Amino acid sequence: MPDASLDRWAAMAAGDTSARDALVQENLNLVHHVAQQVARSLSSEVDADELVSAGVLGLMSAVSGFEAQRGLAFSTFAVPRIRGAILDELRRQDHVPRSVRRKAREIAAARATLARELGRPPEDREVAAHLGIDMRSYWRWQADLESATQVSLDRPVGDSEGSAPSAWDLMTTDDAESIEDVLTRGQEREVLRRAVLALAEQERIVLTLYYFEELKLHEIAEVLGLTESRVSQVRSKALRTLQRACRSLRDA
Repeated sequence: MPDASLDRWAAMAAGDTSARDALVQENLNLVHHVAQQVARSLSSEVDADELVSAGVLGLMSAVSGFEAQRGLAFSTFAVPRIRGAILDELRRQDHVPRSVRRKAREIAAARATLARELGRPPEDREVAAHLGIDMRSYWRWQADLESATQVSLDRPVGDSEGSAPSAWDLMTTDDAESIEDVLTRGQEREVLRRAVLALAEQERIVLTLYYFEELKLHEIAEVLGLTESRVSQVRSKALRTLQRACRSLRDA
């Protein structure tokens, strides 16, 4: 860390508010970077500029809580907090497009209906035909659901105030590194994205309905034509798969 920056951190610790403001200004690029990442994960539904103000609050919190003497890079400390502030704001607004919610319900219902009629899991082309859309539109729907699933995994489970753990929290087993820290690094985030894509279709649908649509297990069971215990098993298996991906990132 440059000497000038160290001097500013020392001045801020001594109560110099101008030093704090300078540090915030110096690191605004982190806010824009994270805002763009989150906006991309939400497809075209959100403008990155809309997320910046929330991210700045996260940056200010990070500046106030950072201890320069510990030798940690400020960006490593700040990025998870900026991202967390942005996600908190999205959760507060319940920024989930109705069109994506509708697609999630329609795909789940189509798969359940076809599975009962065919006696087997339907193929993607069969689901698309049942929905009356071409394959290009179908894959666009799936891309929207993928983004929704990733964002919804950051949402607290069963607590609108955010004090309950998120799905990502449930996938971690220790405090060595929060999953938010992992998600802010491009390579590791890509590994987790692939892990979500690699889940069986039924597993992805269950996660989407549980964390994104916030349906109860018995409601998901009714939609998919499964028993509640089976839905619970599918959800647990999917989370274990993603948990293994998280562990592999830490051990790498």
